[in-house]
Amino acid sequence: MSLLKTGIYQIILSSRKTKEDMKHLKEGDKAPDFSAKNEKGQQVTLKDFQGKKLALFFYPAANTPGCTAEACSLRDHYKDLQLKGIEVLGVSPDSSKKQSNFKTKFSFPYSLLADEDQSVLKSYGVWGEKQFMGRTFDGVHRTTFLIDENGIVKKIYDKVDTAEHAQQILESLEK
Repeated sequence: MSLLKTGIYQIILSSRKTKEDMKHLKEGDKAPDFSAKNEKGQQVTLKDFQGKKLALFFYPAANTPGCTAEACSLRDHYKDLQLKGIEVLGVSPDSSKKQSNFKTKFSFPYSLLADEDQSVLKSYGVWGEKQFMGRTFDGVHRTTFLIDENGIVKKIYDKVDTAEHAQQILESLEK
């Protein structure tokens, strides 16, 4: 008896989450509140940024090539972003210790949140099924949300150019 005839195949498919199944925030939506520990073990919330613009970037893993390029781009243009009134905050499922090592190694001037239970990632709809080298697994979909002073999502960057990400943000502000 084939898998299709037994219905097991349909059960397996229906239990898998795809990118399309993830909660999709749209520009103009209220940004979900969050609370997570940063690299120092301190609790950080969205409310901490009330009255400020925030570039909230989600990345798969500290110290990997793409994530390092993205975080360094934001570091290298941090002053330019601040001149536009934008704070920066990174989020990944790494531990506070791993985030601390990543921040120290590359001298990031902004905090990195440790979202080990993926609660922040899921609330922003960036945790879900991915494929890499023929393997399917759950992970972070690299995305940045530009949130305004009132907690509204103004821009979503889901096609991140890791090496030029800060420039992507700065150029979009000029439009």
